Amino acid sequence: MDYSTNGKVKISMYKYIEKLTSELPSDMNGSTKNPGTEHLFNVNLEAKKLPKATAQLFHHLVTKLLHVSRCTRQDIKTAVAFL
Repeated sequence: MDYSTNGKVKISMYKYIEKLTSELPSDMNGSTKNPGTEHLFNVNLEAKKLPKATAQLFHHLVTKLLHVSRCTRQDIKTAVAFL
């Protein structure tokens, strides 16, 4: 939280998001300007389940993203909730 401007508070989570993205596996890379693309709700029913350790990491990171979406990035809420 930044209180440097009188009567205003600026909330950012840049460091939190940087730490979160540093935890991502190397094969999980990419970027997008809008997480809600047309293929967001497409599900591959034949995809193999993640190994337990990878699934736990995935759930851990999605939980952190839910926190980000609630606090500062409402634009990613639908995509993260779907995950």
